[in-house]
Amino acid sequence: MATLKRDEEQLRRFKRIVLLLLFCLFLQACSPLTLVDATLPEDSWKQLEPVDYGADPRQKLDIYIPADGDPKALLVFFYGGSWDSGERADYRFVAAAFTAAGYAVAIPDYRLYPQVRYPAFLEDSAEALAALAAHPELGVLVPERTFIAGHSAGAWISVMLALETRWLRASGVDPDGLAGVVGIAGPYDFDPARYRSTRRTFGHVEPASLTQPLHFARKDAPPLLLLHGAEDTTVEPVDSRLLAERIQAMGGRADYLFYDDIGHLRIVGALAPQLTWIAPVQADILSFMEARLAGADGLPVRKDSAETRAMK
Repeated sequence: MATLKRDEEQLRRFKRIVLLLLFCLFLQACSPLTLVDATLPEDSWKQLEPVDYGADPRQKLDIYIPADGDPKALLVFFYGGSWDSGERADYRFVAAAFTAAGYAVAIPDYRLYPQVRYPAFLEDSAEALAALAAHPELGVLVPERTFIAGHSAGAWISVMLALETRWLRASGVDPDGLAGVVGIAGPYDFDPARYRSTRRTFGHVEPASLTQPLHFARKDAPPLLLLHGAEDTTVEPVDSRLLAERIQAMGGRADYLFYDDIGHLRIVGALAPQLTWIAPVQADILSFMEARLAGADGLPVRKDSAETRAMK
């Protein structure tokens, strides 16, 4: 009976999304993120006043806390967009997903190309974390009860901050004190010269390996959970496997999960409360964070992950 009720509720939500999608297509005025945002439940969080962590208009972040105002920990989420696009306001669905589970969520903007190139994305993100450390409602959570996560270019930011320690240290944040790091569909081992979008943002760096998370793999990094869609044609899933296995071989804590029939965008879309049926991305991240908060040494992996881990 419980399963039937759950299926019926998912069907009702799906119908609402389809109707809104048809309406948006008719108006030709809605993006997929706008669609997700428009159907969010809004009773799980309170949004605080935006925080300026620098003088530039892009150096701002939003903070969401659970409706009861008592977060168990903080999740800082960096969105993707090839380092040249993205807006924090488009990712309220991430806040909805995790405030409902008792977490505070912070979503920073950061400066983008063509205004800046590498390493400004990392400098901004490190300053955002430093600003959170000083926030009166969140300071007690940083860094020991702080997780950082990101999708695509945001996953690159999150993992680079954790592995190449100089950016966080320069901002006064201890990278080794972070509770954990989650990378979603992240590029961790790519040739910047191969793509136009990366040539313009990273092409000035020599050697190019200095821009790659794999180059900075270390055994004493915070625990990493790397998630990837098996059908991702934008960022190859092998990037997540290679980085996790490199850190494992060093004696560090890292793991990866692949999701069948999921591509580069659906994996982050699955975080939206209305779309968790796509893949258990939210559940896997929550399992990872809850285990870390409980002091578990290992990284929890779903029972059905053996097949996904065997994929090469």
